[in-house]
Formats: sequence, C-alpha cells, structure tokens
Amino acid sequence: MSTLVQSVDWLAIAPPTIAAVVGLVVLVADLFLDERRKALLGWVSVAGLAVAALMLLPLLDGDRATFCLAGDPHLCSYTADRFTLVIQFLVLGGALLAALLSVTVLEDAKRRIPEGEFWFLLLSSAAGAALLPASRDLATLVVALEVASLPAFALVGMRYGDKRSSEAALKFFLSSVTATAVSLMGISFVYASTGSLYLTQIADRIQHVDGQLHVLAQTGVVLTLVGFAFKTAAVPFHFWVPDTYVGAPLPVAAYLSVVGKAVGFSGLILVTVVALPSYSDVWGPALAALACLTMTVGNVGALRQQATRAYSAVRLLAWSSVGQAGYLLVPIAAAGYSKDAQKAIGSTVAYALMYAAINLGAFAVAALVGRTRTLNRITDYRGLYASNPLAALILAFFLLCLAGLPPGIIGLFAKVTVFSTAVDAGLGWLAVVMAVNVVIALFYYLQWTTVLFRAPEGEPEKQRVPAPLTAAIALSGVLGVALSGAPQLVLRFSETGLF
Repeated sequence: MSTLVQSVDWLAIAPPTIAAVVGLVVLVADLFLDERRKALLGWVSVAGLAVAALMLLPLLDGDRATFCLAGDPHLCSYTADRFTLVIQFLVLGGALLAALLSVTVLEDAKRRIPEGEFWFLLLSSAAGAALLPASRDLATLVVALEVASLPAFALVGMRYGDKRSSEAALKFFLSSVTATAVSLMGISFVYASTGSLYLTQIADRIQHVDGQLHVLAQTGVVLTLVGFAFKTAAVPFHFWVPDTYVGAPLPVAAYLSVVGKAVGFSGLILVTVVALPSYSDVWGPALAALACLTMTVGNVGALRQQATRAYSAVRLLAWSSVGQAGYLLVPIAAAGYSKDAQKAIGSTVAYALMYAAINLGAFAVAALVGRTRTLNRITDYRGLYASNPLAALILAFFLLCLAGLPPGIIGLFAKVTVFSTAVDAGLGWLAVVMAVNVVIALFYYLQWTTVLFRAPEGEPEKQRVPAPLTAAIALSGVLGVALSGAPQLVLRFSETGLF
C-alpha cells in the first residue's frame, strides 16, 4: 500500500527555509522591541542570510532531491543540483549585500520605513528567490516566483508619505500581475497538452503531443515565457524598471537589479532548456529577438539620460540594468541553436555572477553619495575622488567592469564569453548587435567615470562612512578585484548540472 507521507531532506531545503524562518522571527521580535533596540533586527537578518548562504557548503557533495512523486523517485519538486546551488549563492549573497545597505538606510530614514516589516519582507522575498532555482515542477516554480515578487511590491512602496515610492510600487504591481496572469494561462495550456507539471516529464510528453493540441502547446510555450521575461526586464516588459528603481528605497532597487533578475533568468532557463528543449525552434528565435531589443533599448535609454539636466544616477543604473539583461539573454537564446546547451547556460550564469557583484557595488557607492545628496544626480559625483578617494576608485572600477574595459577584466571576460557563445551557436548577427551596444554603453559609463575625478565646485565634503556601508562596498570591491585577477574561476564555479 503506497503512502503519501514523505521524508523531507531538511539539509537540501535548508537555505530557503532558514531565510523564511528568520523572517518570521524578526517579524515577531519586532512586536516586543522598543525603538532603540529595533536596529538589532537588521543584524539578525544579516546573520540569517549569512547562515543560509553557508548552508550551501554541505550540499556541494552531490545532487539531492526531495518532495518526489510517490512511486517515481526521479520526479521531484525540489532538486539541489549544481545549477540550484550557484543561483542560490547569487541570490543569498545579493540579498546579504542589500541587507547591509539597508541597515544604514533604515537608520537614516528616521521612522519613515517600519523596520520589522521591512526585514520580514526582504527575507521572505529572498526565501522565494532561493526556492525558485530548485523548483522542478511548474506549480512550485510559480509559487516561488510569487513568493519572491509579492514582498518586493511592498518593499518598493514602504516609505511613508512618499508619493513617488507609492507610484513606483503601483506600476510594478500592476505590470507584474498582468505578466503573471498571462504566464499562468500559458502553464495551463502546457498542462492541458501534456497532462503533467513536472519539467522533465513535460520535456518527454510535449514531443508526442496529439496534432490537434499542437497549436495549444505552442501557444502555451510562448505565454509561459512572458512572466519570466517580465522579471528579467526584457523589452517590451521593461517599462516598470526606471520609475521603480528611482521610487524605491535604494537598497531595494539594488536588490531588484540583481536578485530580481536572478529569479527571472533561472526561471527562464528551467522552462526553456529543461522543460521545453524540443520547442527550441519557438523560444530560440523569440529570445534572440528579445535579447537584441533589450540591449539596444536599454543602452539607448541610458544614453538619452545624458540629454537631461542633472539626470539621476539611479535612473542611469536602471537603464543600464535593462541593457545588461539583453546580454544575459544571449546565451539562453544560443542554447536553442547550440548542440552544447550546457555551455551556453554556463555563460549566462557566469555573466550573472559578474553583474551581481559589480552592480551591487555600484549601488553601494550610490548609497554613500545619497546620504548627503538626496537627489543622487550624476553631477553630485563630481569631485568624489577629492572627498573619498577609495570610494571613487572603487566606483570607477565597477563602471569599467560594466563597460568591459581593463582593469575591469571580469567584465571584459564575461562579455567575451557571451559573445563567443553567440558566435558558436551561429548567431553572428546577434553578436554584431551586442558589439555595437557595448560601444554605445562605453560612452555613458566613461562619462560617469570622468566626473568622479573632476575638480569639485566647492570645498570637498568629508563624511563618516557607516560600518555596514563600508562592509558592502568592501565585499563587492574585493570580489570584483579577485575575479578580475582569476576570471576563469567564474566559469568553473558556474558550471551547471541541469543535464
């Protein structure tokens, strides 16, 4: 007699579980702490994310799976393989750096942001984001996507009395809900065609779909991709990004730029390469077109900011993140044409790791400048080298990494890896488009870099840098420099175990 009672592999699910449990602990503790002691909640959250990330180490021994279908141990809802661990490291590491930024920002906010609720929402979102790459059925995938997304809506609009923050949250919410609804419809079409929600089972059954259901299956494939394309900020699903990043508290914008993208790209990889490899003739060209549009619109949008007086550094980073999403889409599109899809996906993961460390570092320096210049315009960075030489040099290094110029070797290495993946897959035209966009991006990255070293208009301001902010800048800076010294480590680390 079969039983529905399963044994749970608690070690496998430890990283997202720890983040979720610490979130609940923080929310309850907030009820019993007075205002002076609420700063402890931030440090408890940082410690919880650090422990969750450390729990990835025991999982390196081999693949683990749990919540498997009774009678078939190969059909599991949760799998901790190499791909899962790398994305969970990116998610939890990104959330940890965003938490360090948040400690300082919440201290400066002076009750405009409720601390207990903020930390609970951040940890809940991080738990959902860590669950998603381990999901191996469409139901768990959608649940993880929503657990990662719903707290993010509230985080964007958390500042009391800030109309811009509320407007950003509303735009983010409405566009995300619409994309999710379309994606759910696509999943229902795929389920109707195959009779399964497990990714590997869908991959087998969708090849033998009855002729009458073929169009339904194709439609389901396209609609399913829409929700994940939105999370990656791919064009034309990018319009929420600039206003959301500018309106949100800066650590939340940093979190969305890295962890939000990791959620979208890992979901996109699982749906396309694992569940729908036989439909690569549908999603391959679609993602190639999206990559072309996304990198072009993102870089041109960032370039247009130059024509605006006193344009915002955060808005420029927002448009830059759209352009970077285009580069991240290239290897996934190439996986639809390449015989070695494993290598192509490894290139996306490698680029995502580089982008996460560098972009979070850029946001950390932006948070430093924003402490005294609330508008955080590019002109506010003029003379940063005179007032804080180390912060200026680190930001310059980050911008050169994003541009793909020495000494930012890791940025150059990541771009060359993505470029070669496109060429190997026979997507020469996409590689040419990427090369043109890299040249366009050089202009605005280098212009910002030069501003840092210009003579200040007045007496340079000296300011004390809080310890959490220093730690965030130092961690991302050390990681960027170390990877530039040994860029091959990124490719080794990002080798995935999806096949």
